[in-house]
Amino acid sequence: MRSRSKMALPVQTNMKHLFRFIQKLTSPKRLFSAGACPENKLSPGCGRVFSGIQPTGVPHLGNYLGALENWVALQDQYPSVLYSIVDMHSITQPQDPNQLRSNIMDMAASLLACGIDPERAVLFQQSQVSEHAELSWILGCLTSMPRLRHLPQWKMKSKQRNEGSVGLYTYPVLQAADILLYKSTHVPVGEDQVQHLELAQDLARIFNNRYGDLFPEPRALLSSTRKVKSLRDPSAKMSKSDPQAMATITITDSPDDIALKIRRAVTDFTSEVTFDPETRPGVSNLVTIHAAMAMITVEEALCQARGLDTGAYKQLVTEAVIQRLNPIREEIERLRNDRDHLEKVLVQGTHRARELAAPVLREVRQRVGFC
Repeated sequence: MRSRSKMALPVQTNMKHLFRFIQKLTSPKRLFSAGACPENKLSPGCGRVFSGIQPTGVPHLGNYLGALENWVALQDQYPSVLYSIVDMHSITQPQDPNQLRSNIMDMAASLLACGIDPERAVLFQQSQVSEHAELSWILGCLTSMPRLRHLPQWKMKSKQRNEGSVGLYTYPVLQAADILLYKSTHVPVGEDQVQHLELAQDLARIFNNRYGDLFPEPRALLSSTRKVKSLRDPSAKMSKSDPQAMATITITDSPDDIALKIRRAVTDFTSEVTFDPETRPGVSNLVTIHAAMAMITVEEALCQARGLDTGAYKQLVTEAVIQRLNPIREEIERLRNDRDHLEKVLVQGTHRARELAAPVLREVRQRVGFC
């Protein structure tokens, strides 16, 4: 490896040499050789980010503002970033195999269209990296049943179905394996996933105490983006599973569909536009969406709404949403028609993920006593 002094640029370096120097610093080989940083240096510019998303088809507006927009930004903030389409997690609920295959491709297209760059982030399909399942078993043997029983994923979904599968019960252990397999130092999560990340931290400590230091304890990167609420019930989060078609905007909705959904969004009997999530949740949800999609503050959104009633303001929100989502929708459609490209991106990402995962699992197997 070259020393720092040898890599320094001479003062009179011309632009051609400067460009080559920048290419070397930002090449995928250099970026993805970065591993876990020392504990006292876990900060932007140092460390490894991991996050996953289930292939439930095309994301909705809440997914985009709550997670994907942040994922795109993290590519510029950390030297090593991995994003996984976690199809193994998705089968904790019944899935039609053909629909699942289609959803995986749709999610890949959506992530690329939203700005995930395969040159700056490893984008891969979880099930194609077998190390996830093996590490999950090993970590599961370090996890107690009472510890899992109180986690939100199990309590929520097992109640919905009146029973739950073993896979649903151990879902958080696989989630921990996803994170630790790459010695991830940072994980972008919503508030509802913090307890699951705490399990990953606990399992890193348990493994390290029993078998010697190997895994860094991953830290949460909490998104500062406000949650997007249902357009029909602003007391609930926007959700793809909402039975009301008018409640959720997907990122592939046409301009006409977006306009109709926002026009029918629940507000109240006061015509003035104000921001008060407690007493005026419907109007406040529209202000949140407007501010986020126009990339302005809530205060600036309210300033633009001055003098408008809620009906006229809905038109302003509609314009902001359409302007932001139209290029994404068009790119998704283009990528859907180029399946070969999507498959190539996932295959290349899987290869790069395996290169990172394999040596970690070899070390785990050796420490546990398998070899």
